[in-house]
Amino acid sequence: MSVKEKLLVSACLLGVNVKYNGGNNKLENLSKLSKKYELIPFCPEVEGGLPTPRLPSEIVSFKPMKIVNNKNQNVTNEFLKGASKALSLCRKLNIKKALLKENSPSCGSNYIYDGSFSRVLKKAQGVTSSLLSQNGIKIFNENNL
Repeated sequence: MSVKEKLLVSACLLGVNVKYNGGNNKLENLSKLSKKYELIPFCPEVEGGLPTPRLPSEIVSFKPMKIVNNKNQNVTNEFLKGASKALSLCRKLNIKKALLKENSPSCGSNYIYDGSFSRVLKKAQGVTSSLLSQNGIKIFNENNL
């Protein structure tokens, strides 16, 4: 029996209630992926120390990196810690691919919200997506499966 390749997956996409509002973003078609991959659930925001539910957060600047919630509380350190833990897990388990939630300040691979809390998207990567891709991990999202 061959060993399946491991795939890091945003836990919310697997139906785990870790989304900022306490819900999830479950994708119904992930059973097909589980035939080919061992799915490894991970939520960088929770792993970085943020509660569920939590206030919505957005990246307001990249240089310097600053992430705040909608009450203007700085949550940058939690996001960076979660991204670092994701990379450590990928290295430990030899994970080369990740399926991450688009538009998230952690996991967005093509788009994130613009930092104005007005539901406007901009072309950019979230913290975890960026760190993983900089380290050679191929990033997918629910729109490009």
